[in-house]
Parts: sequence; C-alpha cells; structure tokens
Amino acid sequence: MRYGKAGGQTPAFFIDLNIIMQFMLPARAGISLKARHYSLILESAPDIGWFEIHPENYMGNGGAPHQYLTAIRNEYPISMHGVGMSLGSASDIDQSHLDALSLLVKRYQPEQISEHLSWSRMDSTYVNDLLPLPYNDESLQVMINNIDLVQTALGRKILIENPSAYLAFDNNEYSEPAFLNALVKHSGCGLLLDVNNIFVSACNQGFDLCRYLSDLNMEPVEEIHLAGHAVHDIDGQEIRIDNHGSNVINDVWKLYETAIKLINKRAPTLIEWDTDVPELSILISEMKQADSIMNQALTRSKKTVAV
Repeated sequence: MRYGKAGGQTPAFFIDLNIIMQFMLPARAGISLKARHYSLILESAPDIGWFEIHPENYMGNGGAPHQYLTAIRNEYPISMHGVGMSLGSASDIDQSHLDALSLLVKRYQPEQISEHLSWSRMDSTYVNDLLPLPYNDESLQVMINNIDLVQTALGRKILIENPSAYLAFDNNEYSEPAFLNALVKHSGCGLLLDVNNIFVSACNQGFDLCRYLSDLNMEPVEEIHLAGHAVHDIDGQEIRIDNHGSNVINDVWKLYETAIKLINKRAPTLIEWDTDVPELSILISEMKQADSIMNQALTRSKKTVAV
C-alpha cells in the first residue's frame, strides 16, 4: 500500500500492513505517565490499559526517566505523543529532533506515535506553544511533506491530533474537518481525535459540534483524547483554555459518547492530565469512566440498530 501526495507525487514512505498490526494500542482507556507516579505504578501494578508519554521528556541519554520508563514499558503498552516536531513549519522539520525521536522509537517500540496539527518553529526560533495553521492548500502541502518525512524516517504511520483553537484565520480555504480529511487522504497518516479540543474550539469560535463530527471522516480515527479545560472571562467574553489540568466535564463526556457511536467500535482513549497532576487514583477513576461510557455507547448503538 503506497500513499499519494497532493499534486500526484508519491511519498517515499511505504507501509506494510502486517507490521502495522503488530503496533496497536488496546481498545480501552489509558492515562498519561507522570514521574510522580513511577514508583506507585511499579509497586502496585494497577490495571491500566496503556500509558502515553511525551517523547521530548525522554530524549536525554540516560538517568532515572529511562530506568523507570524501561520498567514500565516491560509491563504496559505505550504511545508516544510528540509536542515538538512542528509539522506545520514551512522550513521543514528539525532533523536532530527527528533523529532523537527515531532512537526513542527503536528503543521502546511504542504501539502508537502521534503529533499535532500545529507549528512551533521557524528556522532556528522555537516557541513553547502549539500554534495554529491556516487551513489552505499551502499549509496542507507543508503538512503532507513533513508527515512523509517523519513516517519515512520512523517506518511507521503516525496520527495527527486536531488542535484547540481560540480564533480562526480569515484566509481559510477548508473547514478543520475537511483539512484533516484531505491530510489523511494525501499523507496516509491516521487521526487522533481530541474530543476536548473540539469542544473548546466550538465554544470559542461558535461552530456546530455535531456538524464538525458529521463532516469528519471517522474511519482513520485510531485514538481519542479526553481532558479538562479552564474557563476564563476576558473583557466580558468567556474563553475556554485547553490546559489539561482538571476532570473531564459532563459536556465533553457526552461528546465522547457521540464520537464513539459514530466510530462504532472501541477506540484507545487517553485521559490527558498535564498540569496540577492529581493522585494516580483520580486518573484511574477518569480512565474507568471512559471505559464505562465507551461500553454504554456501543451497547446502545447495537440496540438502536436491532430495533
């Protein structure tokens, strides 16, 4: 199976579906792996579906992070969710960053690898944020080219996550779902559907949640993210900030249930919690909630079809 780019070009990346089948996360919920929980995880061996790490936290050559990650990787599936590749950069990707990621992937053989629909680097200048892209043909081609470079280097398909957004560009030529659909078609990547990001963006920009989900091709969705967010009043306007620092709210749980019904199968689902990280028991409780809602959504969907 060979993926084609926009404009008729063919990427260098070739994927063997037999290899892909060996790298699959369990179709259940997992949690973010945090340093404060290392020891407790190894001591108590909790029933957790899988762990996600940010590979940038493990790009050093050794030390305690690798010692703990190696031990945990021996017992649990993991995914690598990058935050620093800057796939939307027009100046191509940072080869040193890609080399470091490649080494990590070879060392730990994660079940899944993902990155963001964003940019954070221009030449040698870096910003500590995931900046939005205009949804037009030029940025689409940039993303396609850079995804191909990464997939070719890793020998693996990667997933791309939809962003949280606080404003929209005037020169957008695509809606976000249409842009993601085109990106999948022309790069061969998969999708990481961040349900909280959709909710945050819809509240901030005023678009219709159900229309977003109906316009998005759900077939390439191979992972889902759930998280909490903050609500701020800025000059009398309510703005929601994707800060991964609290429990998932009820409206996001409901949107998650809708997404599962549309996907119509179990999907690896991550509870993201990156700020004000709580006790492990709280993350596990959120994880169990995700599994419960996923089971209920699919049961109800089957009953509806049967009727």
